[in-house]
Amino acid sequence: MKIPLFYVARNLWARRLTTALTAVGLALVVFVFATVLMLDEGLRNTLVTTGEYDNVVLIRRSADTEVQSSVERAQASIVSSHPFIALGADGRPLLSRETVVLISLNKRGSAKPSNVIIRGIGERGLALRPQVRLTAGRMFRPGASEIIAGASIARRFSGAGIGETLRFGQREWTVVGLFDAGNSGFDSEVWGDADQLMPAFRRVAYSAVVLRLAGTSLFDGFRKDIEGDQRLTLDAKREQTFYADQSKALSTFISVLGLILSVIFSIGAMIGATITMYASVANRVGEIGTLRALGFQRRSILAAFLAESMLLAVVGGVLGLGCASLMQFISFSTTNFQSFSELAFGFRLTADIVVKTLVFSLVMGFIGGVLPALRAARMKIVDALRAA
Repeated sequence: MKIPLFYVARNLWARRLTTALTAVGLALVVFVFATVLMLDEGLRNTLVTTGEYDNVVLIRRSADTEVQSSVERAQASIVSSHPFIALGADGRPLLSRETVVLISLNKRGSAKPSNVIIRGIGERGLALRPQVRLTAGRMFRPGASEIIAGASIARRFSGAGIGETLRFGQREWTVVGLFDAGNSGFDSEVWGDADQLMPAFRRVAYSAVVLRLAGTSLFDGFRKDIEGDQRLTLDAKREQTFYADQSKALSTFISVLGLILSVIFSIGAMIGATITMYASVANRVGEIGTLRALGFQRRSILAAFLAESMLLAVVGGVLGLGCASLMQFISFSTTNFQSFSELAFGFRLTADIVVKTLVFSLVMGFIGGVLPALRAARMKIVDALRAA
């Protein structure tokens, strides 16, 4: 004979204060666990959505980032003649020769310096990134000392607002436009004309070449041609893969740190749940004896107390998850370990994270409740009734 679930829920409601305090403790652990997963997901989503699937990035062989790479002008010219590259409406290849450098800018308010990526793009640079759109001002004019700034940069750095000026490369650069890149990594960059930025930074080679393939299935053949050409010492990667690789170091750090914090906090939460359930068993010895006398078997008592503990964990899990979901409205910025530049990204809650978080809270409830439940199930009828 099974003990009804409403009876289990009623016991939790009867001890409202203890239930609430334990649920809050579990909710704090679930909050930490969920926010770490959301942070990691937000980071990976930001960098993966930075690239287009059919775009290809060419960088110097063995270079991990565009900042470390160099592509000679002659190499860029050889690449631009490859037949697999898509053509624009004017019959010219959709390809952008780009230069990427790091500069230090001061943050608004605190004047604290931080590294920012300056990207010099070619004539087709904007057309290759359909997620990027101007939200204010206008596009920079080729040949002029003009730049456009990502939304995140304009918001957080001094001199990056529209109409303001930034000084780098021994020149003054006027911000003539702001762009929104759909919360991708480009939001943390400043863009200008590659042909103006290269002499300003005394560069004689590009950092990367970005191009669009005429067809998705052409990538393997294109990469084989590029990496097999002895005149080119370049690696070819799909743009999404390239930016996803940029998140590995930071993603690993966040995951390990979050796992350590979650394990430490969860031990405390499970001890709290165990104490709560032991107290529940101690206060209901007579009730347990009565249930046993009415014919409820030991496994029913065991299941009832385990269900009570796991229901308590679900309450804490839902509460913690609800608080964590509010973090989606917060933007977070940190240094990308791969490029050493400032990267802004937000927390992202997905269905997968919801499932993982609820399973995590259920596991805490099970572990915290198993010993008190065993104690309750092992009570003898006579001893329980006598103790009551």
